[in-house]
Amino acid sequence: MSQKLPVLKAREVIRIAETLGFVFDRQKGSHAVYYRLKDKARIVIPVHAKADLKPKTLDGIIKDMGLTVEQFRKLL
Repeated sequence: MSQKLPVLKAREVIRIAETLGFVFDRQKGSHAVYYRLKDKARIVIPVHAKADLKPKTLDGIIKDMGLTVEQFRKLL
């Protein structure tokens, strides 16, 4: 992690994922799976009601989206 990541809730990350073309695929427990058809990318977002995403988890999701932290910040 080269830059400090923002503190976000799962709902905010889902909003960004949907703007990038990810659609909800399925959910098992508290883990929602989103899928993007054009490149077959898949991301898993832990959806806990009141908890913020941990920095390493958010970093992994950003990488799975195919973005850098800078690109992700611009989408906020």
